[in-house]
Amino acid sequence: MMRYLITLQAPDRKGLVEQIANVVSRHNGNWLDSEMRHIDGIFAAILQLEVPALKWDQLIDALECIDGLTLTFAKTSLSAKPIKHLHYNLVAYDRPGIVLHISNKMNELGINIEQFSSQYETASHTGIALFRATMALGLTDPNQEEKITASLYEMGDDVVLDKLNKPT
Repeated sequence: MMRYLITLQAPDRKGLVEQIANVVSRHNGNWLDSEMRHIDGIFAAILQLEVPALKWDQLIDALECIDGLTLTFAKTSLSAKPIKHLHYNLVAYDRPGIVLHISNKMNELGINIEQFSSQYETASHTGIALFRATMALGLTDPNQEEKITASLYEMGDDVVLDKLNKPT
């Protein structure tokens, strides 16, 4: 069995996930991990699959036959595991470059952003545009944790950061 990471994109419609799951199942694939979203009428997904090497090409051909679906894929390999995982919610005034600022701060600290989800919204009581993000971070050094909060607060007085209690 080989492991692959597949990204999928298609105009969203009812039954699309079922179509994809049927293709994976028919080719003896094992659905290991996934993230799926609907954004502005588009379905986007990232899947980690385990598939018999002899079935891989057939699986890709079958996925490409799904109407409107585009995909990319890469073979995956196991990498060094972080020593600790931390989860945060961040809220700030929306502004161009905010994701770049966050990613720069984490990169400067040597921290890997393992999962990142963001939303744009308007504050109901003021109408101010807000940026909201949830992120999972992988630390390789225990000393990195104490630097995260200070580093993100350097982005501005409007930043609100909450550490979430999730299993490490």
